[in-house]
Amino acid sequence: MAINYIVPEYEVLRDPQRCIACRVCERQCANEVHTYDPELGLMRSDESKCVNCHRCVSLCPTHALKIVKNEDTFKLNKNWSMQAITEIYRQAESGGMLLSSMGNPNDFPVYWDKMLINASQVTNPSIDPLREPMETRVYLGKKPEHVERNADGTLKINTPPQLKLNVPIMFSAMSYGSISYNAHASLARAATELGTYYNTGEGGLHKDFYQYGPHTIVQVASGRFGVHKGYLDTGAAIEIKMGQGAKPGIGGHLPGTKSVGDVARTRMIPEGSDAISPAPHHDIYSIEDLRQLVYSLKEATAYQKPVIVKIAAVHNVAAIASGIARSGADIIAIDGFRGGTGAAPTRIRDNVGIPIELALASVDRRLREEGIRNNVSIVVGGSIRNAADVVKAIALGADAVYIASAALMALGCHLCRSCQTGKCNWGIATQRPDLVKRLNPNIGYQRLVNLVSAWQHEIMEMMGGMGINSIEALKGNRLMLRGIGLTEKELEILGIKHAGE
Repeated sequence: MAINYIVPEYEVLRDPQRCIACRVCERQCANEVHTYDPELGLMRSDESKCVNCHRCVSLCPTHALKIVKNEDTFKLNKNWSMQAITEIYRQAESGGMLLSSMGNPNDFPVYWDKMLINASQVTNPSIDPLREPMETRVYLGKKPEHVERNADGTLKINTPPQLKLNVPIMFSAMSYGSISYNAHASLARAATELGTYYNTGEGGLHKDFYQYGPHTIVQVASGRFGVHKGYLDTGAAIEIKMGQGAKPGIGGHLPGTKSVGDVARTRMIPEGSDAISPAPHHDIYSIEDLRQLVYSLKEATAYQKPVIVKIAAVHNVAAIASGIARSGADIIAIDGFRGGTGAAPTRIRDNVGIPIELALASVDRRLREEGIRNNVSIVVGGSIRNAADVVKAIALGADAVYIASAALMALGCHLCRSCQTGKCNWGIATQRPDLVKRLNPNIGYQRLVNLVSAWQHEIMEMMGGMGINSIEALKGNRLMLRGIGLTEKELEILGIKHAGE
């Protein structure tokens, strides 16, 4: 038997005075960490399999379990961390590329936390959102440059198709296959009740969810999985996925173990086959090619739906966005390098791309300088964690935000980062029927509604404190932000002043 060089990352501590050997932990753990020893009448733990999902801890009836970081690590070395050493051992054993789930966990600056929001005092009085109207509704799509009126003085209604959001928050792209049927059902129902939208991701749309079409954004990715005329007609908008923040320049891959049953049928691929979408669209090698696809999709849907182009936040993102704004697209979605994913090459997830805050500020400035900001709306995602992040994003120039990881956490995700295994103990990133049923969509959708409703109230409170009563008045209003602990270059890119100025 070969030596196992890898030290388990976690320890499972079981209190023998509390453990009653009820075997709940054994039944609940999809990773098979816990087993029952019938001879001794005791529970055992294989800590090498533990991903710290906390399912067993949450459901233990006697609170006998605790999962802690293993202190028995490799000899301390500032250059060679435990993670670096472990990854070398894994690759030396397998010869394969490392895969990781969810967002970048490394210690890079979080610029949201280095920006503070202004508040009104005397000269510009604050607004009480409980007693005065506050407008959180936004419209996404191309806007006219100026107001036109008919001969009788009434407004000319010649606005291109728009997405109407009651709150500037949408659920980002997560495909059916990467997440479960029940997770998709929760997102679709919540979007409908909230008056916003959820995104299908690149896996097509299950037939049961066509009823939520007016609140659905259908995605067209390089693999074209599940894309057909009925799919395009059902959605309220169409999103062309060029890239995503967790893996810029890389395509998608759903393992064959997840391409089962309705997932395969929805994607229109053989059951059990890997669904691989290439990095580039093989019909897009220039802005002119992108323009052709934009207008092909508009032509296919009778010019009744806005078209979104989703890109990853990379170093030349402002120039890319400028081209997209001229391609005929109605909305640009930008995904930052902390964006989550079901699976990404670890090296790319942790080293490629730039923070969404810097990308957003750069894009908004470039489009304004070129006089084409009204050509498109901007939606940003990539670790939007709370209502303050939403407010700061809008003040930096976004029209709305996408949330995904936060939405999954509302459904019960514990960020154990093992989505790619298909063994999600919370019924979210899995297709195993015994695990999927653990997520009750009746409860899940209500938790999502609660989350976004709470954020909406907080957004109104913060806007009121700024003396602002509408999202439109907040958009791009960088005077409402101040930086703290930032360099002069960072302040320049963000377009904000330092606290105290």
